[in-house]
Amino acid sequence: MRVCIVGASGKLGRYMIQHCLDRGYEVVGVCREKSVPKLDAFKNRIRIEPGYTNDRGVIKRAVDGCDGVLTVLAPWGVNDYSSGTAQAVMDFAKPGARLVFSCGWHITRDGKDVYSRKFLLFVKLIAWVTRALRLVDLDDQVEACRRIFASNTRWTVVRGSDLEEGESQGLPLWSRHVGDPVLESNLTRRIDFALFMVHALTDDTLVQEAPAIVGCQSPSALEHGARPAV
Repeated sequence: MRVCIVGASGKLGRYMIQHCLDRGYEVVGVCREKSVPKLDAFKNRIRIEPGYTNDRGVIKRAVDGCDGVLTVLAPWGVNDYSSGTAQAVMDFAKPGARLVFSCGWHITRDGKDVYSRKFLLFVKLIAWVTRALRLVDLDDQVEACRRIFASNTRWTVVRGSDLEEGESQGLPLWSRHVGDPVLESNLTRRIDFALFMVHALTDDTLVQEAPAIVGCQSPSALEHGARPAV
């Protein structure tokens, strides 16, 4: 399998590279030119396409011939970075390719997610401050996911909880809706977020799903057991 990782130089991206290489996949990584040195550990093991991830020419070259595309929907700046990246991936990936995107719990597909007042206030505050500083645009990440949800591609949007570093605990559990008791712990190892992304490439039950995930060894996962069906 040939896999393109869009946003390969970040912590999540580098974990995804390793998981893919461990499975014997051929990897193409996309990252900003100044971030290429972060991938030195994988030198001569992957192909790197340097450039901004919303550069349509870069994405077109990177995804050519790829069976799957793993995309970190980074909401950097206020120039439609997330939506531009997502649109380019959907436009240029080959028909039938598995497209797996990452985002946070604040994204909702059907409006049935249940958030605490504290969570909603936090997201609203962070969105306002970071946009005012022209650093991050969470609304554009929402727009990116809206486009993905409306597409007829073989997509999965993995919605991550709070993240921590540490050794892998195994494949996270998931639910269709934030507010499910299994997600209450709101914590996943970053290496396992990456593991779930790579796992989704070959799990057809996740096609056109937006799973919200939590670490499989978190208290809520241990208490509530297997992934809920609804």
